[in-house]
Amino acid sequence: MKYDLAIIGGGSVGLMAAFRASELGRKVVLIEKNPRLGLKLLLTGGGRCNVTNNIPDYRLLAESFGSQGRFLFSAFSRFGVSETIDFFEHQGLKMKTEPDNKVFPVSDKAGDVLNIFVNGLKKSGGVIITGNPVRDFVLKGKRIEKIILADGAEISAANFLVATGGLSYPATGSTGDAYRWLKKFGHTIKPLRPALAPIIVKEKFVADLEGLSLENIILNLYHGNKKSATESGAIIFTSNGLSGPAALDLSRYLDLSAGAKYKLEIDLQPGKSLEDLDQELLKIISSSNKFLKNSLEGILPARLAEIILRSSGLKPERAANSLSKTERNKLVQAIKILNLEIKSLAGYEKAMVTAGGVDLKEVDPKTMRSKKITNLFLAGEVLDLVGPTGGYNLQLSWSTGWVVGGAV
Repeated sequence: MKYDLAIIGGGSVGLMAAFRASELGRKVVLIEKNPRLGLKLLLTGGGRCNVTNNIPDYRLLAESFGSQGRFLFSAFSRFGVSETIDFFEHQGLKMKTEPDNKVFPVSDKAGDVLNIFVNGLKKSGGVIITGNPVRDFVLKGKRIEKIILADGAEISAANFLVATGGLSYPATGSTGDAYRWLKKFGHTIKPLRPALAPIIVKEKFVADLEGLSLENIILNLYHGNKKSATESGAIIFTSNGLSGPAALDLSRYLDLSAGAKYKLEIDLQPGKSLEDLDQELLKIISSSNKFLKNSLEGILPARLAEIILRSSGLKPERAANSLSKTERNKLVQAIKILNLEIKSLAGYEKAMVTAGGVDLKEVDPKTMRSKKITNLFLAGEVLDLVGPTGGYNLQLSWSTGWVVGGAV
C-alpha cells in the first residue's frame, strides 16, 4: 500500500497529525520506534498530562516562545488553546483549568489523552507500527520515495512527517535521530542544548538549602554585565542549584557554548524596596533580644536566613539588637538579592525539551512543509522553538501536528 502520509514518531505531534489526516479520509501510517506510543506524553504533568496553558489569544501565546514565536501565528490562529480544549472535549474527555492557568483532563490521567488518539486512529483505519525504527530513507531528487524500517519493511507514501522530538528524556527513545536525517537532507540545524532543565551553580552552600521552595520570587539572568532574561514564580533549591518553574523557564535562555559566563540574581523580596526592608528589619531588631537567625523568621526561611547572615559576615547567634547601621544596610542588601554564578545545566535526561533544531526559515509556517524536500513535513520539538513550562510545548505539538494533518 502507498500511504498519503507516513509519520515517523508516535508522540504528541505524530498522534495529532495522524488523527487529523485520517479523520479527513487520508491513508495514514504512524511509525514508532518504541514498543508503545506516547511514552513522553504519558510523563507530562507528572502523569496528569498538562494539555495546554489557557491563553486563548494566539498572539500572546506565540509571544511566550520569544522572538521565534511569530512563526507560530498561523498555526495558533487556526488551532490554538480554545480549539485544543474543544477537540478533547468533543472526543469525550472533559478538561479543567487550574488556578495557575494549566489545563488538565478532569480525570488527571495522561493515558486518557493517549487513548483518544489510539482509538481514533483505529476507528478511521490508520495503521500503527511500533517497535520498528526507521533505518533509512530513499530519495529521488527533492522527494522522499520511501523509508526502510529496521526489519527491512519498506513504507511508500506521498508525504512524510518527521515528528521524532528532540534529545530530552532519552529513556523514552528521544535520541536525536531526526537531526542527523535532516542535516543529510540539506536542512540547517541550529545548535542543540537542553532546555527547561535544572540550573547548576558554582556555590556549594545551595546543598544546605536542598528541598527548600520559595514562591513568587524574581530571577534575573545576566550575560556578562547585561541582563538577558527575567522570569518570576516558584523555585526549588536542589543539591547543586535550582529547579522549579521559574528556574526551568529561565534555562531556555542559557547558551553555555563557547564558555559563555552567566550570573543569576534572585530577588528574594520582589514586593519590597530596600527602604521597605530596612524599615522592617530596623523595627524587628530594635525591640528584639533574640539571636539574628531567630529574628529573621518573618522575612526568610530559617535555613536561608542562616546562609544570608554568614554571607554578610554576621554570626547567626549574634544578638539582633547589636547591629550597626552599616551592618544592617549590608544585611538588607543580602536579604533582597542573592547572587549565584551559573556553572551548567542538567543534561538531557532531566531536560523537558531540546532547544535548537531545524532553522525556521526552512519550513513553511502555514503548512509545516520543508522548503528543502517537497513532500516532507516537520513539526513540534524538532523545530527551533521552545516555550515555557506549563503546557506551552504540548500546545506547540497539537497545533503544528494539526496543521500537517490538514495540509496533507
